[in-house]
Amino acid sequence: MSGWPGKYVIGLTGNIATGKSAVRKMLEHLGAYGIDADALAHQVVMKGSPGYQPVVETFGKWVLAADGEIDRSRLGRIVFADSLALKQLEGIVHPQVSLAINILVSRTQRQVVVIEAIKMLESGLAMLCSAIWTVFSSREIQITRLVNKRGMSEAEATQRVDSQPSQELKLKSAQVVIRNDGSYEEMWKQVNAAWRETIPDESKTERSLEALKADLVVQRARPDESEQIAALINRLSNGKRRLNYEQVMVAFGEKAYLFLRKGGIPCGILGWQVENLVMKIDDVYLDGNLPTENALSLLLKEAEDASQELNCELSLLFLPLKFQGREELFTSLGYSSRPIQSLGVRAWEEAAQESLPDEVIVLYKKMREDRILKPV
Repeated sequence: MSGWPGKYVIGLTGNIATGKSAVRKMLEHLGAYGIDADALAHQVVMKGSPGYQPVVETFGKWVLAADGEIDRSRLGRIVFADSLALKQLEGIVHPQVSLAINILVSRTQRQVVVIEAIKMLESGLAMLCSAIWTVFSSREIQITRLVNKRGMSEAEATQRVDSQPSQELKLKSAQVVIRNDGSYEEMWKQVNAAWRETIPDESKTERSLEALKADLVVQRARPDESEQIAALINRLSNGKRRLNYEQVMVAFGEKAYLFLRKGGIPCGILGWQVENLVMKIDDVYLDGNLPTENALSLLLKEAEDASQELNCELSLLFLPLKFQGREELFTSLGYSSRPIQSLGVRAWEEAAQESLPDEVIVLYKKMREDRILKPV
């Protein structure tokens, strides 16, 4: 049972740099609807969002960057060094995040929901969940990840790790523990096994074998198909991309893939991810013998349907330069080209800028009119 009737809700937690987001992505690959509460917490304090003004009034204009946005690194230096300041910030952010989570869970048609939150136990969210899953890593590995992946100094990384509550409390509260001190593949095996053992059978989504026999269908790929994905991208990119099994397996920690199959045989692929309510599509490869418009329409529609189920607000489409001059194909599907600075929402502009690859065409599509985190 959970706080949402008809939903099996996994409360996913773990301390900083343990790999919570990768586990959430894995659960999404298995059919769960994922919510990143920590990403929502970041959006809550953006300019125009409900937590922005209370944070400025509480901590002063010193926390503002030159563009008027809250500088999270400045704010972090205050709250991670002062437990009272951290409680004040949480008192502003947690209620708004809880409201957003309630909206998202209530809207989804998925029966299994996974909510990722570092403060799962402290915020009270755990009481609304059917089960608690904790991701665990050693202290040394946490610090190494913060240094290597987030560019922190060793002293700053150590402070972040040591300022958090002991992992023991999270481990004792968990029905499932995922140990992340090894490879992505080892973690996938743990998650897959826990899913099969703990999720009610009626809540699992199974792929239809009959659908695979149809003429042209889209099917969501799984991490155990990484070798097939790598081979397909290598072939369809004419050697411009050279991926192997391990690289695709690691990529599954951040994104999902869709196969386009003809008579059951893969002939196209699309890679995409949703973070902070923004969908990013950055791998689009099709067999040259396919009807391009029909193939693109099928792939994009499947990705958009999945992202709308995640309450995505904007779709960003990054295309190889070979599509230059063929933008009309995407205009008919609702995509348009415009400067990043004209998107009008800071979270959207940041998502586009931070993900912008070299030598691509960027197209945009607004996915919904109402935003999850509305200004007050």
